[in-house]
Amino acid sequence: MSTFERNLTVWVALCILAGIGLGHVLPGFFHAIGSAEVARVNLPVAILIWLMIVPMLLRVDFGSLAEVGRHWRGIGVTLFVNWAVKPFSMAVLGWLFVGHLFRPLLPADQIDSYIAGLILLAAAPCTAMVFVWSNLIRGEPNFTLSQVALNDTIMVVAFAPIVGLLLGISAITVPWDTLLLSVALYIVIPVVAAQILRRALLASGGEDGLRRLLAKLGPLSLGALLATLVLLFGFQGEQILAQPLVIGLLAVPILVQVYLNAGLAYLLNRFAGEQHCVAGPSALIGASNFFELAVAAAISLFGFHSGAALATVVGVLIEVPVMLTVVRIVNRTKGWYERRPTGGIALRSETRRL
Repeated sequence: MSTFERNLTVWVALCILAGIGLGHVLPGFFHAIGSAEVARVNLPVAILIWLMIVPMLLRVDFGSLAEVGRHWRGIGVTLFVNWAVKPFSMAVLGWLFVGHLFRPLLPADQIDSYIAGLILLAAAPCTAMVFVWSNLIRGEPNFTLSQVALNDTIMVVAFAPIVGLLLGISAITVPWDTLLLSVALYIVIPVVAAQILRRALLASGGEDGLRRLLAKLGPLSLGALLATLVLLFGFQGEQILAQPLVIGLLAVPILVQVYLNAGLAYLLNRFAGEQHCVAGPSALIGASNFFELAVAAAISLFGFHSGAALATVVGVLIEVPVMLTVVRIVNRTKGWYERRPTGGIALRSETRRL
């Protein structure tokens, strides 16, 4: 992880301050940006989102799906946590914390929107940053790559139905046309474009050429993310200043969700007899979120000024420091993980074969 990525929380905090300040100084500029829409899609933000997402998807080799069967237990655990647990547990946590416990401290007209943002955040598994987390715990690279490719494939067809279902359960009107348009714009098109570009790069320059391009695009991708945050907080500034506790309160269900799902994936892999180098990435994939997609979908569905957009930004704010704590826990518990009195026969036999 580069110094810039490691300090992402600092840059996000600075963007919050910059966005709030610029929103007061240049309200006309932000109004012009917010009105640049076609079919409810904000064009400046769409460009920034593509700059964020496409470089990350360039890392994903969908050919690695052929490797899925090698670590079927870890794959099964991660899919269960990502698609059967995480979105639904976040809906419950949002309802519990935002809808009830914190309700008196939050703007009443934004409660449902905050919950919607939390659901959007949890409904998309992380893509690019997972490779960083996996590297920090010496995770099995083939497992990580095949799991990410499989999640991205599932996300194309599952994101909209899951979000629609959970928003409906939360009594939030689902703008299906906008939701489906968001899936096409921010999942389908970037995935197809990234794979076409990836194949062209590999054909012309090989793996070295692809790595060189990714090294150049990495700062551009994070820069687009930070620029989007400045715009978001330019619109959200007044609400944040009026309710300074909002960000801290929204962070609570996100933190609970991260540790809950990471712990569940880690323990299920241990029970299934998977190796630690698979269980670690599984836990991290199960806990982290594709916050770039969540931000884009929240803006498209609910707008810049919405509580949903703000809730997804809180996920960006805490992603790096929280995931680094999960990395530390996974690394420090490796000895405990491999000392299993029961259920560890499969692991020991696989280790001998390796």
